[in-house]
Amino acid sequence: MRLEAITWERLTDSLADRLLELSPADGAPWPRVAFDGAPAARPGDLAARVGEALRVRGRPALVVGTQGFLRPASLRFEYGHEDVEAYYSGWFDTAALWREVFGPLEAGGTGRVLPDLWDPVSDRATRSPYVHLAPGSLLLLHGPLLFGHWFPFDLTVHVRLSPGALRRRTPPEEQWTLPAFERYEAEHDPAAAADVLVRADDPRHPAWSG
Repeated sequence: MRLEAITWERLTDSLADRLLELSPADGAPWPRVAFDGAPAARPGDLAARVGEALRVRGRPALVVGTQGFLRPASLRFEYGHEDVEAYYSGWFDTAALWREVFGPLEAGGTGRVLPDLWDPVSDRATRSPYVHLAPGSLLLLHGPLLFGHWFPFDLTVHVRLSPGALRRRTPPEEQWTLPAFERYEAEHDPAAAADVLVRADDPRHPAWSG
């Protein structure tokens, strides 16, 4: 795969322009976009940039992070605070994402989306109000390990770090999660599966293909 050097500004504009033309394959009026990547790759930063670029272009978008859909600590840490299997398959409440985010945005859905459900700091429900998305609004969902859940994305962006860069940029207290991303690479090959690949080993000089 050939990657082209680009600035974050040009990448943001290119993605925003592409999303303006995005039409869901299932006929839903709300395009759904994934920004996938390990926390150290900061996919949420790119999602926020693109959301703002869409707003400037007159197209509303809701940016949602999977960090707001963590399961309660009693479930995440049932097998210890550094259990790789739990992190890989049990930390994020995918059922709630289906129920509160993707379900309402299906064809014939209400467009009534819950932007977050659980506060990992207080370990309590956020009690955030629902957001009503007008037809044509986009969902920009960001987080790690997004592929493999059959989420109905209309376009996928994967922000990739090489194994060495991922290791260097992951904080010491989170290094235990690295085997989960090795497994993710082996099982889902997100770089090949994504519609758009962003290489972010040097945070100042990204490259992309898509």
